[in-house]
Amino acid sequence: MKKSLLLASLLALALTACGQKDEAAVDTDADTPIVEESTTTTTVIETPEETPAEAAADNAAAEANQAADSAEAAADDAEKAADLAGEEAK
Repeated sequence: MKKSLLLASLLALALTACGQKDEAAVDTDADTPIVEESTTTTTVIETPEETPAEAAADNAAAEANQAADSAEAAADDAEKAADLAGEEAK
């Protein structure tokens, strides 16, 4: 019996405490605007645009790489042709 009475009183006390929190939050002036502050921060990282000189340098580098690849392929073809010619001469 004592335990149920204690439990009932604790429950009543808890409900009373919860009710007081709600009433305190509502207790504001009608003329005072409620302003919520945002704590969200947005970081914007801007990448600089490529200058015309940088674009030209990048294009020249790409063309140079293509030329080097073509030259390497031509050298390989020439080596194969030389090997075939050497074998035919034997």
